[in-house]
Amino acid sequence: MGTTTPPRTLAEALRARGDESLAGLLRARPDLLNPVPNDITQLATRAGTRASVVRALEHLDRFALQTAEALAVAPDPAPYDALLSLLTGDGLDDGEQRDDVGAAITAALPGALATLREQALVWGEDDRLRLVRTARELLAPSPQHPSPTGLGPTVAEATAGMSPGRLQEILVAAGLPATHDPVSAVAALSALFTDRTRMAELLDTAPVEALSVLDRLVWGPPYGEVTPNPTPPVKWLRDRGLLLPVSTRTVVLPREAALHLRAGRAHRVPEPVPPVVAAAAERDPQAVDRAAAGQAFTALSTIEELLKLWDGGGPTILRAGGLSVRELKRAATALDVSEPIAAFWIELAYGAGLLASDGESDERYAPTPASDEWLDLSAEDRWTHLATAWLAATRTAGLVGGQDAKGRALSALGPELDRSAAPDVRRRVLALFAELPPGTAPEAETLLRRLRWERPLRGSASTAEGSDLRSRLALWTLNEAELLGITGRGALSAQARALLDEGEGTAAALLSPLLPEPLDHLLLQADLTAVAPGPLERPLADMLSVLADVESKGGATVYRFTPGSVRRALDAGQAAADLHAFLAAHSRTPVPQPLSYLIDDVARRHGHLRIGAAAAYVRCDDEAVLNEILADRRSVGLRLRRLAPTVLASQADPGSLLEALRDMGYAPAAESAEGDVLITRAGARRTPPRTPPAPAPEGPPVPDDTLLGAAVRAIRAGDTAATVARKEPQEGATGSTPSGTLPRTTPAETLATVQAAAMTGSTVWIGYVNADGAASQRVIAPVRVEGGFVTAYDHTADEVRTYPLHRITGVAELAEDGKG
Repeated sequence: MGTTTPPRTLAEALRARGDESLAGLLRARPDLLNPVPNDITQLATRAGTRASVVRALEHLDRFALQTAEALAVAPDPAPYDALLSLLTGDGLDDGEQRDDVGAAITAALPGALATLREQALVWGEDDRLRLVRTARELLAPSPQHPSPTGLGPTVAEATAGMSPGRLQEILVAAGLPATHDPVSAVAALSALFTDRTRMAELLDTAPVEALSVLDRLVWGPPYGEVTPNPTPPVKWLRDRGLLLPVSTRTVVLPREAALHLRAGRAHRVPEPVPPVVAAAAERDPQAVDRAAAGQAFTALSTIEELLKLWDGGGPTILRAGGLSVRELKRAATALDVSEPIAAFWIELAYGAGLLASDGESDERYAPTPASDEWLDLSAEDRWTHLATAWLAATRTAGLVGGQDAKGRALSALGPELDRSAAPDVRRRVLALFAELPPGTAPEAETLLRRLRWERPLRGSASTAEGSDLRSRLALWTLNEAELLGITGRGALSAQARALLDEGEGTAAALLSPLLPEPLDHLLLQADLTAVAPGPLERPLADMLSVLADVESKGGATVYRFTPGSVRRALDAGQAAADLHAFLAAHSRTPVPQPLSYLIDDVARRHGHLRIGAAAAYVRCDDEAVLNEILADRRSVGLRLRRLAPTVLASQADPGSLLEALRDMGYAPAAESAEGDVLITRAGARRTPPRTPPAPAPEGPPVPDDTLLGAAVRAIRAGDTAATVARKEPQEGATGSTPSGTLPRTTPAETLATVQAAAMTGSTVWIGYVNADGAASQRVIAPVRVEGGFVTAYDHTADEVRTYPLHRITGVAELAEDGKG
């Protein structure tokens, strides 16, 4: 520990640490830095608070936690050998061969103790190990909170308050000499239970049924209920102190007796070594990379299709936020996936900043301006953008369809989907993948077992969604990684390894040659379809998606031309000649005559009718067409009436009138107030600029080395200010500096002392109140005193600062010059 005298408190133990060790503590427990403690004593106090200790315990692996649990039931303080014995046992447990386990525990225990010491959960030399009091209270046994080890209270704790007469009866029944001293009686009973030979002799006389009772209690919970007239086996155990009363109806197996029955072990199954992640299958690494790249391409296509689906304005937002079940089903049908997978793609696009709310009064989801920038990127860069967003996202699509703590349904894009542990679980799962040889797919169950060993307390709090959230997150990670192309055929791809280790640039370079090259052509067929034999270049794909409808997808995409799709292209501002030229330029086959006829026929009728706003009106130069519409029974609901030979008025709005006439087989065009045809361009609706949702942090962020160094210096300097030796005030002096309080001097004494210190170059201790009224104590070396200010090197802040003299409450000289 770096000192000749053993530390008496956690603060003394921390004070004896080096700067690097203190920085390690703050790195492991960043919550201790908010705000930076004034000194070591405050750091130790904060490290012992319940919330901070619970957070630290949650970050321990299983063996480190088992070590802390063993210390919680060990004597305080405990020597190293006693702790080791609690973990390994005494080797006398019915001849069981535990040599390998004992050797593993012996090898792993120093590392576990080092972890507990680094996190300030354990302090003291190896001959006097102490678990911090708060951790002992959290892990120690009690009727309300049974110990994780399953051990009950000690004989001394269980007999506290028991009458001396009852203690004498127990001693006599156990074959011990009676004594009227309760302390001696408890000590004698404890000595019996910890003596292997005498305890074995006592149990040899026990009825078989009594041994069965002990077998049920030995590994916990150690408490049992008894009736007012207990059975003979229970009475035999109670009379000899092997069961001690907790209340009128409850008894407990004392810790010493349980440890004898356990052969000295605190845990039934110590786990000093992390479980091995087993391989489920070994595949060709190149086949894995190709499969992952194919799935990555599918992921890009799915996100692009989702953006197109909501291009003109997506679904409305529920009052409570998120998508309705009906809208999620509609999106799943359009994407040709199940609803849980559709929720994943929607959440991924939202997390990547490609979708957001438009903020209008009739609030809807729509693509963001960032989605256009994303679409302009190369395929490999688009994938790395999605994968990086997924790794960092705390929003958890797997929760969609479940219920929150109040029983309300969780909806896609809703407000209750953040789980702060998700990024850590995703990265840890992929890190375990990366530890396996390339092309190796792990067994899911062994992977989950490893995760539970690494964080046994994580997600263990009872919640509406279950007690093992970390395992559920891991299973969702396996599925989502396969969907996204992080893994292929169950194994981690080379591009994903590069993304984790080297960054987006290297990952994109590895993925690029595995993705299909975009094509600039298609194949037109006589049945009014077109075949895209691969991915199309974006301008070609965008135009074709307007001109035709997707009929089927796969290795090749089949598009079908219909009157509605051709009209859609004409509505977007294209002329018939433009469409003919487009198809001729991009088709590797001649343009079929039926397709040419279809385009010309729709173009000839397009815009013959004009729809405008009155409530709405229809105008047409051909009166016969208007007469035909009026005579059609399907137009009754439109409530049309003739205003002029070439104009009809309707009570319906322009959009409804437009759709109704199209359903009747006409090809009307909308027009502006000036009489110009309105062009409906695809992708016109965009949200205002939006930032992607920020991940919900899981506690304070881990500080960088610069912040850690500054924090350690500040704590050291504050500790110097708090513990430095100060001169006693001279007889008759106004100032008085009782230990632990700020100095108090008159303004004249303050001025005289700092001026003298500036002239002699000495260091003084001051009390200072800042502009916010916060008081602090500092050690400063005054350099200049003028104009009501003192300029000094502040050892507490490790920098030169200027202080107004009127804010200095007092000053005291140090017992020795310097920092103290």
